[in-house]
Amino acid sequence: MLTAVNRPTGSPAALVATIESSAIATITDAAQALAFVRDGVITGEGPTTTGRVHFSRSLDARDAEWCTRILTSDALNESAVSREEAQALFQIDEAAAERSDDGKFDDLFAKAILHHAASASGLPVPPRAVALSPTTAIESWAPSRSSDVKVEVLEWVAAQMRGRRRTSRTLMTVVAALLGAALPLSQSLPHVADLAI
Repeated sequence: MLTAVNRPTGSPAALVATIESSAIATITDAAQALAFVRDGVITGEGPTTTGRVHFSRSLDARDAEWCTRILTSDALNESAVSREEAQALFQIDEAAAERSDDGKFDDLFAKAILHHAASASGLPVPPRAVALSPTTAIESWAPSRSSDVKVEVLEWVAAQMRGRRRTSRTLMTVVAALLGAALPLSQSLPHVADLAI
């Protein structure tokens, strides 16, 4: 079950401008900006949908672009994707029943979740601009030994995915890679093992 990311306040344009131009932008700012995108996807209205027809529960290329701009800003480039940001991405993914973004969000989503999982496990990760780029293959930087990913992190990912209406094929590939070497841990991770089925 997803827990809520706080309802955003202020303007997404102002938040994104802060994130893109300020050296003091934080992951909390990024999570709040992602919450604006989530709300626009849910309702089809709001500041991130202005200037175009946007149906509720749909995600288009502009929504994916908002997420990319937020996550790959210079101010946040050297920090790993945080749990707050990863949770907001799970919420956006769950809210978007329809997609018209040519898979851009799914690619970004999977890479961001893996970036978070690897970093939260104490593994080195490349800067966001490299790791989350659509031209960078996940395999070029993903942990080579998925058994290095902490059990707690795997449990958190499994909890976010449990009971979802749809799951990104790209994210399932990442989860399968994480589980590959973690299968011996499956007895202590019954819910994670269910995802491999």
